[in-house]
Amino acid sequence: MHDDDEVSGRVTLAAVAKEAGVSMPTVSKVLNGRSDVSRATRAKVERLLEVHGYRRRTQAASRSPLIELVFHELDSIWAMELIRGVENVARENRATVVLTESGTRHTPAPEWLPGVLQRRPLGVVLVFSTLPEDVKRRLRAAAIPFVVIDPAGDPDPDVPSVGSANWAGGLAATRHLTEQGHERVAIITGPEDMLCSLARLDGYRSAMAMAGLEADPRLTRFGDFHVQGGFEHAMDLLEGPDRPTAVFAGSDLQALGVLEAARVKGLRVPEDLSVVGYDDVPLAQWSSPPLTTVHQPLRHMAEEAARMLLRPDDPGTAAQRIELATHLVARQSTAPPKEA
Repeated sequence: MHDDDEVSGRVTLAAVAKEAGVSMPTVSKVLNGRSDVSRATRAKVERLLEVHGYRRRTQAASRSPLIELVFHELDSIWAMELIRGVENVARENRATVVLTESGTRHTPAPEWLPGVLQRRPLGVVLVFSTLPEDVKRRLRAAAIPFVVIDPAGDPDPDVPSVGSANWAGGLAATRHLTEQGHERVAIITGPEDMLCSLARLDGYRSAMAMAGLEADPRLTRFGDFHVQGGFEHAMDLLEGPDRPTAVFAGSDLQALGVLEAARVKGLRVPEDLSVVGYDDVPLAQWSSPPLTTVHQPLRHMAEEAARMLLRPDDPGTAAQRIELATHLVARQSTAPPKEA
């Protein structure tokens, strides 16, 4: 390391190469996401870059004017809201949004990483529960900032993230129903391995307890946030004489499935069955009847995530968690039960 680098706290690539026992071109290949480097060598170089806090001196000039938005699936209504939010901020900053579909709801697929390292966008917004340590390390080594739009609500402490108040949303949805007099309230939440699903379920249980009601475990279902899953669970829940008088669905898409199940069963909404959704996607106000739902500020969440990307040198955003409020939007899919 040269004297001026030692004084300023910077490290040269030559020093990293020497310490790692590799050539300068090898270090350059690691920084640029090239695949022709062994896993062990890559890990050693990335670790040294991170230890020394290396950042490219010319990173602003070398980046593409892109914001990359990465989903595990693009075929959902709420995905469009997130895209619009990132696009709003990108437009303000003369950047272009690149969409990528990769991996599972928990993490992007490994093959995504080399491509983004070569594209070198201004930053990456990821709609996942968490990120593997290897992904975080390699993005940081390449000086590519990233933010997670985190529907699960439990990001790693070193990952900047934007989420919403899932427990409060579940509480508000269920309290709306119990305050109308419903005692048999079912819930179709999301997947059991996502903390947002569990947080909404905990909010539901808390609201039931506040109303002096016992949450019947037979009325709790774990869905998949899609219409078909909501329909199938609702068909089962609405079977028999001891059916619930209300259903809280953990997404608007599942709520649409509940509305269809009620129609198939010959039940009127809200006269025979009240239904509450979650997300408040634009389609919710056009369902029949218009859907009472919990507003999750998806577009605002995406805007905040994109803004965090564009100020990565602000020490206050290094590992910041922003949690936005949710609130109930009452429409025509809920009413007091007949016996109330």
